[in-house]
This record gives sequence, structure tokens and C-alpha cells, in this order.
Amino acid sequence: MSVSAKDVKKIARLSRLHVEDNQLEPLAGELNGILKWIEQLGEVDVEGVEPMTSAVDMDAPLRKDEITDGGVRDKILANAPKSDDGFFVVPRSVE
Repeated sequence: MSVSAKDVKKIARLSRLHVEDNQLEPLAGELNGILKWIEQLGEVDVEGVEPMTSAVDMDAPLRKDEITDGGVRDKILANAPKSDDGFFVVPRSVE
């Protein structure tokens, strides 16, 4: 697969980017280099390699999945402009 200056111009237009005409050929060369590198990645033998989410093997710290009220209601309501009986008071939006 090869990218031409015409392709770069079309991609730039679709991306809403302004690219000068004298920059189309160099950009096409850069994109072709990237595509060649991607083709090289396809040659790598990954048979038997497990997918991973990180290069370092680590376990995520987990907490117990318990339902709580958070225990900070008063701290949260202290930031509210108006509250009543433990709830936020907001202006009525529907009559």
C-alpha cells in the first residue's frame, strides 16, 4: 500500500487541516514510512504470547465491594449553596 500526494490532500481535507502544496510529497513519504513499519510489525511471531495490558506484571489493589453511604454527607453538603434535611436544594426546572 502506498500513499500519494493526492491521498494526503484528501486526508487533510477530511481532517479539516490546511496543508501547503509543497508539503504534500514529504507528508506522503512520512506516511509511507509509517505504513512500512506497521507491515514489519505484522512479521513478528506472536504465537503463544498472551495479551497484556502493561509491560510490567502487577496486580491492581482491590477493595471490598461493599455498599456504603460514603460517610461524608455533611462535608459534601457544606459546599452546597443551599441544602435541606440532608439533601441538595436546587431551583425547580419543570413547572
